[in-house]
This record gives sequence, C-alpha cells and structure tokens, in this order.
Amino acid sequence: MENNNLQRIDMLLPPEMAKKAEEVGVTKASMGWKNMSLLAILAGAFIAIGAVFATTVTAGASGNISFGVTKLLGGIVFCVGLILVVTAGAELFTGNNLIIMALASRKITVYQLIRNWVIVYIGNFIGSIITALFLLYSQQYMFGKGIVGLNILGIANGKCGLGFIQAVALGMMCNGLVCLAVWLCFSGRTLTDKVYAILFPISAFVACGFEHCVANMYFIPIGIFVKMKAPLQFWENIGKTAGDFSNLTWGNFFLVNLLPVTIGNIIGGVIMVGLIYWFIYIRKPKTPLFS
Repeated sequence: MENNNLQRIDMLLPPEMAKKAEEVGVTKASMGWKNMSLLAILAGAFIAIGAVFATTVTAGASGNISFGVTKLLGGIVFCVGLILVVTAGAELFTGNNLIIMALASRKITVYQLIRNWVIVYIGNFIGSIITALFLLYSQQYMFGKGIVGLNILGIANGKCGLGFIQAVALGMMCNGLVCLAVWLCFSGRTLTDKVYAILFPISAFVACGFEHCVANMYFIPIGIFVKMKAPLQFWENIGKTAGDFSNLTWGNFFLVNLLPVTIGNIIGGVIMVGLIYWFIYIRKPKTPLFS
C-alpha cells in the first residue's frame, strides 16, 4: 500500500507525459469556439502581465546591474505569465503547438488543429492589445520619471530591428523552451511541481533574448502606443524624442517581427518538441508519420 501511494504522488515519467500531452491535445482541439476564444484572450492578457512585470523590474538597470543579471531578473518575473496560463487555465498559441502530437496519432483532424491555432492566435492578440491599452491609459510608463517608458520603447524598438532569418531562429529557440516548460508541466501533480517546471525554461528564453510571438503582441504595441501618445513631459524626462525610435511602426511590428517570430515559434514547438517526443514515446514501430 505504501509503495502504491508513493507511486501516485510521484511525477509522471516521459512515456506517461506523452500520452497526457496527446489527451490534452484532443481536449483542446475539441473545445467550443466561445470558450476557446475567451481562454485565448485571457492567455494574451496573462503573458502581457508577465511582460509588464519584466519591463518594470528591468527599467533603469542599464549601467547599474550587469547585462546578464538584468536579463535573468526579467526572465524570472516574466514566468508569472505562463504560470497563470497553466495553473489558472488559458489557451496559449505557442504551448498549443504541442497539439501536433494528437494530430500525429490521428486523434484529431488537420481542420481541428488549424481551427484551434487560428482562434487562439487571434484571441491572444486581442488579450495582449487590450492589456497594452490599459497600460497606456494608466500611464504606468511614466513611473520612475519615465524610466519604465524608456525601457518599453527600447525593448520594442530593438525587436522591430531584427533580420528575418534572425527572428525565425530566435523564435525557434524560444518556443522550444516554452513547449519544454509545458511538457514538463505534464509530469507534475501539484501546483508547486508546475511552477518549478515553468521557472527555468521560461527564465532561460527571456534571459537569452529569444522571441515569443504572443509576448511581442504586447511588447511592441505598447511601445508604439507610448511613441504615439506620450505627453511632452515624458519625452523631456527621458531626454529622447519619438524620432529616436524609428523602427517602431505597425508595418515593422507585423512584417519584421511578428511574422518571422510566429514561423520560428511553430517550427520550434512542432518539430523540436512535439513531433520528437511523439516519435520517441507514442509512434508505433513501422508506422509512417501522418500516414
């Protein structure tokens, strides 16, 4: 009896995690569009909250704290976003790339997969933009005599200056880590298990400067909003002008960052995590992929 109790509270092993990921994929793909949309909006807001936290914590750190430590601090606090998604319940596009495991096992159709991805992606965007608007009108960017807003502008401007291939590669690495965090959560049985499973992979992707499409749905629009709407006092406080952030345009947001980063995120989540673990733990011998 004691051994059975210990077995129930212990973490799931990778083969069991793979089966759970497959089952979760079926559930997600079969969800009604209304609930899916609302949960996706929540996920966009949750990830945006993590981005707000990271932007605020790292504001003013340049020249005072080393680059690596600053990035690490930002990564640790950003984790609140995925913690909320996983434990409170929400639908995040990047994590949902793991639904590919259910498709590979022919438990769902291609239509169900694409339906989920499209609805969730749009919902994530709506949640992120709503949060960015709230932060704009709260004037939180004015805190610290504008130092928070300066950090917002610097982050967003840098993201809009990436090369296409660079953004794809950074997106691949990012969602490889995000999906590994979600994958590790499948092994956990308690809230503590899941929080610790999220902490290190997500901190790693933020600290290393990898690119997450849903996070960027907040990071870049809030930068554009501040550039467009900030009062003269803000620019005087930070000693900059809107012209100093020339990369910040809607065109650059969609074409220079969001498009290639989304492509990279899909490659990273689908191929680098989902299909590899499906092939190892679920695929039956001599069964061709997607046959």
